Amino acid sequence: MGIIIWIIFGALAGWIASSIMGSRDGLLMDIVLGIVGAILGGFIMSLFGQGGVSGFNLYSFLVAIFGAVVLIWIVRAIRGGKI
Repeated sequence: MGIIIWIIFGALAGWIASSIMGSRDGLLMDIVLGIVGAILGGFIMSLFGQGGVSGFNLYSFLVAIFGAVVLIWIVRAIRGGKI
């Protein structure tokens, strides 16, 4: 049951990040963006001496959204367009 909750958490974070960045690629991409964004956001926050995603709380959710937004930005910079 825990994996389903994490997928929903990732989907919500990815969906919000996609909405912020104006990207509309579907639910599967939102899930991937949210999960990978949470990892990236946790890594970035650890560089600043902060904690990453530590569970189901508001801070972790914001870190996941931040990471997903950064991920979208990086992909757009590499591709030169929208993802």
